[in-house]
Amino acid sequence: MIKAMTSAGLATILAGSALLAQSAPPGIHVTDYAVSIDLPDSGSSINGDATLTVQRTGTVDMLSLDLLKLTVSRVTINDRSTKFVRTDSTIDIPLPRGIGPSFKVRVVYAGAVTDGLIAHKDSAGRWTYFGDNWPNRARYWIPSMDRPSEKATISWTVTAAAGQTIVANGALIESRNLPMAQRRRVLSRWRESKPITPYLMVIAAAPLVRLDLGETACGLGELQRCVPQSVYVAPEQRKILPGAFSRAGDIVQFYAGKVGPFPYEKLAHLQSETRYGGMENATAIFYADGLFRRGGVTEGLIAHETAHQWFGDAVTERLWPHVWLSEGFATYFAALWTQHAHGDSAFRAEMERSRSYIMADTTAVVRRPVIDTLETVLVALLNNNSYAKGGFVLHMLRSELGDTAFFAGIRDYYAKHKHGTALTADLQVALEHSSGKNLQAFFDQWLRRPGYPEVSVALETTAPPGRSAVTVAQTGRFGYFEFPLTIVLVDRSGAQHRYRIPVAARAATRFEIDQPGADVERIIVDPEVTALVRNLNP
Repeated sequence: MIKAMTSAGLATILAGSALLAQSAPPGIHVTDYAVSIDLPDSGSSINGDATLTVQRTGTVDMLSLDLLKLTVSRVTINDRSTKFVRTDSTIDIPLPRGIGPSFKVRVVYAGAVTDGLIAHKDSAGRWTYFGDNWPNRARYWIPSMDRPSEKATISWTVTAAAGQTIVANGALIESRNLPMAQRRRVLSRWRESKPITPYLMVIAAAPLVRLDLGETACGLGELQRCVPQSVYVAPEQRKILPGAFSRAGDIVQFYAGKVGPFPYEKLAHLQSETRYGGMENATAIFYADGLFRRGGVTEGLIAHETAHQWFGDAVTERLWPHVWLSEGFATYFAALWTQHAHGDSAFRAEMERSRSYIMADTTAVVRRPVIDTLETVLVALLNNNSYAKGGFVLHMLRSELGDTAFFAGIRDYYAKHKHGTALTADLQVALEHSSGKNLQAFFDQWLRRPGYPEVSVALETTAPPGRSAVTVAQTGRFGYFEFPLTIVLVDRSGAQHRYRIPVAARAATRFEIDQPGADVERIIVDPEVTALVRNLNP
């Protein structure tokens, strides 16, 4: 996801996204959704019919499903009508005695959708419908256990007005015109065979045209040999394609080679209505409409949202405070794509920009840790901690461990938690295993406390003849940090002498070097941009 939303959208989320219970009650879990949505020709009133496959492993006698504002007309359990209690936000369904460990619950519902499924007229006055569920807005249109920990497979059956193009998660199973006397309708069925979290469960129905990008990343797909990709846009934007989407196949191939095979059936890219610049819905990335109307989606945004298919989608943060496992990863892997496609200089420039975002932040970064267990408004977690700082933490881990151990650990972490959920401790375990290092202090320092070190680097010239010393002083504004800091001393001839200083968690660290102080013209601090530090005397 890339942060970009209207003030109205932000207000809606701030009003309704308090940090609620983050995991379902133990002993009950939805394993599959089969959702039928009948969309209107115009307006926001829908008819919904959802059948949920529920697995019960404990002595739970109540199933509580999240659903806001819509009217529920019927609930059945294993095809038998049952009583239910409708609250302002849930459907509470008592479970009959003797019911088996696996059963099906059907919910028939209807009404005008106010969020989650965005019903909107585009600039040409055409009605469009786009799912936009992050963080917990699936409950506005899907009866669900609307938490990131609750992953399930999903089938979609969508009917809409003729002329609408329908796209949803997973593979297309069926598409046909309905023989109706009064009005022309189309029906589309899709199946997502891998479990995904409710915030990724979406449909799109709009007058879109499709550009086929072909079979990409061949030999690197989990479910089939190649990854079919396509782009859907409004007819008037067709002329700007493919634009940066010409690199979409290369991006998937790069990530699949680094991490593991592409985890889903396809990858579609859609011009859409979303409160964000981009939203990483599994197999169907939604990009903000305005980006296309202003000239096209950037390569960096495509890389960011595509990286989410592995991190955030296939491996999902189990609890909201660990959302950096999604956004930090997508931020850093987009930078890795930059390095791969455009070289080391472009990569360093991107990391420098990322560090500048962190240093310029006067709210989240300086007040809260990356793993923020106190934040009560979910949208507030979309900040420089989760994105830029989270990404930079991965960058420092890569620098500390080396490419071989770092990427081996990342691959192990992904493989163990693919199509499931993870916490930060799971990443730590994988990287400790691949590197043989104890990373507890590193994770505590960079992810569980706010801020970053502020340093002044000075050269002492009073050391013994032929030698000098470098002192790295920390302000202690956020406490003292322990980290390696690379410096380069440039002598009068222009020659560069590189040193890696093990900075200790104290006010000052003194490091002697075999270089006469009188010969030093200048000091370059962190030339490769691998340390999250503010240099007070650049």
